[in-house]
Amino acid sequence: MKFILASTNEHKAEEFNELFDKEIVEVVAATDKFDVEENGKTFAENALIKAKAYYDKYKVPVMSDDSGLCVKAMPNDLGIYTARFGGPGLSAKERAELLVEKMKDVVREDRGAYFVCVLCFYLNPDEIFFFEGRVDGHIGHEYKGEFGFGYDPVFHPDGEHEHSTLAMVPEWKSLNSHRSVACRLAQKFFHERVCQS
Repeated sequence: MKFILASTNEHKAEEFNELFDKEIVEVVAATDKFDVEENGKTFAENALIKAKAYYDKYKVPVMSDDSGLCVKAMPNDLGIYTARFGGPGLSAKERAELLVEKMKDVVREDRGAYFVCVLCFYLNPDEIFFFEGRVDGHIGHEYKGEFGFGYDPVFHPDGEHEHSTLAMVPEWKSLNSHRSVACRLAQKFFHERVCQS
């Protein structure tokens, strides 16, 4: 199935296509950029708002995503506001370092966090599907790693790489990130849907 991405960002479309088998799901960037007010209260609501806006404009199946970082010790500061954390004008690195600074006195058991990605596939007003991917971990005490972006250099995933940040284990991240998990779930669904039709 072919979907318009609810974004004109061709690089983002390419990143998604690397996660999908194009024989099952293919994503192409939208041609016209327009502003959509993401005023939902959840990742799913924001993904739906974007998907519906692009569907209403293009009248073809649309895929949108919304993602962010949720932190146990700061439940109201990030989440759907992750990209705006700390206010306007900050770089991605400054936002990550601000998070570490704000949590400098937080004990280990309260440093839990998780990345979440919600994909919305808007085929038509009667067929709307959501898939959620998540990676659990905790916020570290320093900015470490040369790979990744955003909060990756301060996020330690649970399991075998808990002493490394996502920015230190790019191969592991490419297979296990919240976006990768959500894409695998979506691909499995659409593959089975085609097989059953």
